[in-house]
Amino acid sequence: MQKSILWYCSLVLVMLVTGVFWGTWFTLTRSLDTFPADHFIRIGQTIIHNVAGPMRVLMPLTLVMQLLLCIAYRKQGRVFYALLAAFGLMIVTLLITLLVEVPIDNQIRTWTSDRIPADWRELRATWKQFHAYRTLTSILSFALLSVPALLIHRKR
Repeated sequence: MQKSILWYCSLVLVMLVTGVFWGTWFTLTRSLDTFPADHFIRIGQTIIHNVAGPMRVLMPLTLVMQLLLCIAYRKQGRVFYALLAAFGLMIVTLLITLLVEVPIDNQIRTWTSDRIPADWRELRATWKQFHAYRTLTSILSFALLSVPALLIHRKR
């Protein structure tokens, strides 16, 4: 696969992953504290249902494409290190998702307005905080992936 195709695919995939996180953070997460429990449960369960399946494909595909890009540019010095850092940030994004967000999501799936744990506000706050972290790490990954592409293009 040509390097430019790898780079293009990586950019698009990282943008899609970042878009899922950014869109949720920008439109909803910042206001989570204002929702009563029943609204929070309904919104949370809907988002979990809509996102879980596609992200099971999108995130691994993104990581594979970024890894292939790192391999393709392994002898390119600064470009390689920027790509490797972008890949590392996306790994951090995945770890936040798997270690913090998904376990909370799995709890939210079981909640009803009548059966909600006493500590639901704390869980919501934890989810909100770590969602902001993974949004930031995915944005930084996209930035580190984009800058070398611009610099290489500028040199040409």
